[in-house]
Amino acid sequence: MKSSTSHFLSPLTIKRLRNFMRIRRAVASLVLLVSLFVLSLFSELICNSNPLYLRYQGKTFFPFLQSLTMRDLNGGQGEAMPVDYKQLTDSAEFKADPGNRAVWAPIAFGPSEVVDARTLDQYRTVRVSVVPEADVGRIDLAPDGTIAITVACSPFFPKGTKIRNAKLADYWQLPPEMIQAIESRRNGKADAAREFSITGKTGSAVVTMPETAAGPAPCLVRISFRQKEKPDSPYQLQLRRGKDQKIAGIPASIPAPAAKEIADLAARCFESPVETTVIPWRDRHAEVSCVRSEIVWPFRPVKGHYMGIDSAGRDVLARVLYGMRIALLFGIALALWSMCFGVTIGSIQGFFGGWVDITGQRLTEIWSALPFLYVMIFVGSALGRSFLLLLICYGLFNWITISYYMRAEFLRLRQRTFVEAARCQGLSSSRIIFSHILPNGLTPLITLFPFKLMGAIGSLAALDFLGFGLPPMTPSWGELLHQAQQFRWAWWLILFPAAALFTVMLLTVMIGEGLRDAFDPRQQSKLE
Repeated sequence: MKSSTSHFLSPLTIKRLRNFMRIRRAVASLVLLVSLFVLSLFSELICNSNPLYLRYQGKTFFPFLQSLTMRDLNGGQGEAMPVDYKQLTDSAEFKADPGNRAVWAPIAFGPSEVVDARTLDQYRTVRVSVVPEADVGRIDLAPDGTIAITVACSPFFPKGTKIRNAKLADYWQLPPEMIQAIESRRNGKADAAREFSITGKTGSAVVTMPETAAGPAPCLVRISFRQKEKPDSPYQLQLRRGKDQKIAGIPASIPAPAAKEIADLAARCFESPVETTVIPWRDRHAEVSCVRSEIVWPFRPVKGHYMGIDSAGRDVLARVLYGMRIALLFGIALALWSMCFGVTIGSIQGFFGGWVDITGQRLTEIWSALPFLYVMIFVGSALGRSFLLLLICYGLFNWITISYYMRAEFLRLRQRTFVEAARCQGLSSSRIIFSHILPNGLTPLITLFPFKLMGAIGSLAALDFLGFGLPPMTPSWGELLHQAQQFRWAWWLILFPAAALFTVMLLTVMIGEGLRDAFDPRQQSKLE
């Protein structure tokens, strides 16, 4: 028993469809592209700033389908102002009634909703700079060996002692070489720079003596002190606050008492600005400064915003998904319009020929010579930017290639025997065109459709990237890529829109190649 499709499709068409089904990559691409398109059609169920279901004060609402105001929710009372559903569901009044309930979409953000920066407080960080002090000081010795001038030398002498007018040898054991160097400088002799390691009542230290030239005896001899231990390197920390309000990110190399002080300062800095503070650091001190990072747009991908946030504070995943629907709808509508109009013009030229063909060709060539981008700029500045206007303007230029193909097919097929037989039977021109020539000339139309779809999607993204496409608030891949050009460090604005555009165009190309291979007459002859 023959299948029902045999009543509508010719044996050749059935054979071509079977050939297409054998090309696995094309079939898989078709299934995946159709799945993505169907998924984008239900974007409101996936990404939406309004609840899918709302039970409030004993009434049921579907906010993702309805445009509601506070008056609608309160039974006709109150002001007719828009509803902030997130504020409503977080209010104590809503939570107090156990009958109230809200069901949200998996991604509770719409393509035009600006994210509240306060919801990202857990991702704030505090930049902490820790600079441990290094003990460095300077003394000047008088000719009689007493200390005349001191600068920051307290750590090198016992606490509470009076350093000035005291003898250096009373606190430090000076090596003979250092004593000789001091005496040489007192006498005005030339001497090279010297460095000595000394010990005393407060530990060890390193002293340096600068190079001197021969000359009169100086009034003072300068000696510089520094700690013998290598000073600790400064720390640049990026601290975060966990859900338990504990500060994380402090390395284990920081001493425990200092780590606690730093954690306390960072916790305070999360709430309000903190001044630079000096804290104990081993045997010395360290200077700590804290600066809280602010939430700025664009923001990196985090939980709840899996593709990040764009420069206007909108969820990138929602804009990519809604942008896919707009791109595919625009591409399909433009490709269908181009096919219909191009087939009509090409069929008339190819079937009638003569002066109709010549006149149509000249007019088509003149029309194709018009600068499309300039026309788009002029129309956009005069009439504004909208989806329908962009579709009409682009459709006025996108049919030309199809008309050339269909004209060539009709010029070839009108000379065939079956067309002459139809004319001899007295069939009308429209009957011959639609019943005999057009079904046999659809091969270029079918094989070109995926490529026209790909070109339409790419053109829309290009126009949005240049700023001549859809209105600014409309979700668009090209608009996201335009943001990525301004914020080149925001890798998520480059990766996800570009990946979505690449995936859709790759699937479309693979479908087109599969159709071209399935409809190739040379392949048919080999299979036979």
